Amino acid sequence: MQTTVHDDKQAMGRAAAREGAEAIRAAIARDGRAAVIVATGASQFEMLEHLVREDLDWSRVTAFHLDEYVGLPDDHAASFRGYLQTRFVEPVGNLGEFVAVNGNAADIDAEIARLNKRIAAEDICVCFAGVGENCHLAFNDPPADFDTDAPYIVVNLDTACRNQQFGEGWFPTLEDVPAQAVSMSVRQILKSGKIILSIPDERKAKAVKAALEGPVTNTAPASILQGHDAVSVHLDPAAASLLSSAAS
Repeated sequence: MQTTVHDDKQAMGRAAAREGAEAIRAAIARDGRAAVIVATGASQFEMLEHLVREDLDWSRVTAFHLDEYVGLPDDHAASFRGYLQTRFVEPVGNLGEFVAVNGNAADIDAEIARLNKRIAAEDICVCFAGVGENCHLAFNDPPADFDTDAPYIVVNLDTACRNQQFGEGWFPTLEDVPAQAVSMSVRQILKSGKIILSIPDERKAKAVKAALEGPVTNTAPASILQGHDAVSVHLDPAAASLLSSAAS
């Protein structure tokens, strides 16, 4: 892992976006197109703000959605489809394709089958992601399934995850936070050519330490990234505050 601690969230987001844009440009130059994975949540605000400003031929880019709550319509304030539509798809303007997860589909099994068939044909050049307070990767809460080969799966959200979503202000009460989500699996994320993590805030510091310096274990799902060949971790000082090793 290449870990960089930036002066603040804006610098973190700018650097993560720039690195991701370089990977997308390289894929377009090599293959004529690029497929990427985009994430949501408070950790991605600054990264997406800068990514949409990058000078890219977005018409050649297909973007896959990392995860979505089960049973939430896309006009709900906490919908990740709505989040990405507002913060990514609309600002870009000419995105080639946005493959969204419809967690509110009448037939979730059919929706997952659609997503799994669609992503199986792609070579993902870069995955943008964060890490949860419980060290989850996407919505793969501990103990995460490290073994399934299915690209998208239905997962149960643990109490720590649901508390985080409530604490960030996405839902009026904890009871309103859905108990399940459709999430990209750990193994599918690991197939990405490059993985770029943006992780701000002191509340993520324990998870950052577990992911970067702890043992690889499904009780700290993001620790699996230690075995990937091309992971870049962008932190602000608060998120890096518990790391024992110095980062540049």
